[in-house]
Amino acid sequence: MDERPRHTAEEATPTELRRASLRLLFMLLALVLLVGPIIHELPLGQSSRTGILAWVLVGLALYWIYEGMGYRPLLLIQLVLFSAAATLLSAKVILVIADVRQLQFLRNMARVLIVLGAACAGTNLVGMLARLARARRVEGKP
Repeated sequence: MDERPRHTAEEATPTELRRASLRLLFMLLALVLLVGPIIHELPLGQSSRTGILAWVLVGLALYWIYEGMGYRPLLLIQLVLFSAAATLLSAKVILVIADVRQLQFLRNMARVLIVLGAACAGTNLVGMLARLARARRVEGKP
């Protein structure tokens, strides 16, 4: 069992911060370059595909919180945004199954929430990299 302490970016050492920021960067790249195109190619409706993406993002946000990969407030905001988007899209899919097709604003709102959550993820990564650069600069001074 892994007994290493879980730190958020606020408490992390420069080595932990570097490792977490690299992992976060690789996960975001894999999401954009692999998962996104795969989901886009699924033979489903637009709301269903976006809903799958939203649920994947909820899972990732939970993992990032568990692993302490970033700043806790941003991670929590991101989790709330992705969860709200997934809920809206699930409701949209259920309504389409019930033959109610006029509620396109649910999908549009979910997309806005996903973009805001992605902005939080990007801000989180930039903040971690900035803190790492600042720590390197401080180390270099006599």
